Amino acid sequence: MDQSGDSRDNAYSIRAVQRVCNILDLIQESPDSFSLNQVAEVTQLPKSSAYRYMATLESRRYIMRDPISGLFRIGPAFLPLQSRQLSVLADRVRPHLIRLRDEFRETFNLGILDGYRVSYVDIVESPHSVRLAARSGDRDQLHCTALGKAIASSLDEERVRAILAVEGMPRRTPATITDLTAYLGELENAREQGYAVDDCENETDGRCIAVPLSGIGLPAAISLSAPAIRLTMDDVPNAAQALADTADLLVRDITGTSD
Repeated sequence: MDQSGDSRDNAYSIRAVQRVCNILDLIQESPDSFSLNQVAEVTQLPKSSAYRYMATLESRRYIMRDPISGLFRIGPAFLPLQSRQLSVLADRVRPHLIRLRDEFRETFNLGILDGYRVSYVDIVESPHSVRLAARSGDRDQLHCTALGKAIASSLDEERVRAILAVEGMPRRTPATITDLTAYLGELENAREQGYAVDDCENETDGRCIAVPLSGIGLPAAISLSAPAIRLTMDDVPNAAQALADTADLLVRDITGTSD
């Protein structure tokens, strides 16, 4: 019996599985967005062939394609896995947020990019009767929040532009940045200084500071929120340093890396 056809089919199947595994690795490493060129690179296929893989994964809802940017991102079929990831992340982050809350006596948050908006995964509220606090599960826009800016500062500009094209940049307060060029400049400042600030841009009497959790495989950030009267701009550098130090600890803990 001639088994050459079976051998060819087996070899092809193994290569196909390896390519799908490489795509899954890419999805895990870049859950927010990745391009067809990246898929072609990791699969070592022409873009036309790589696109057929992506079309199949999209039909099974493992990925979604942004119609504006053409970029792909993780799809709803992975939601149970994402929920578990978020639960584990929140468990790791919460003790640090509690420590920061006890030190600064203000509200601290963990947020993650959820589609085109920032979703609040965990919130440790200030003990003050007057405080600035969202609710777990609330979703805010990227252009007017410190969490949104911190997360956006870790994304490719193409992805940021695509999100803002869908969501717009509505004015929430007189201080809200509604100009795209000004906002991109704000993101550049956030990258240079290591933190982002919402200076009464989402709430007229609220000020927030956030830093990204870079390198953990999820587009996430932690932030401090407080009434502007208690958190002055002079207070920002000290609070931002505390957030940055905590983010470094968290990233090393989550990724298992050390200095």
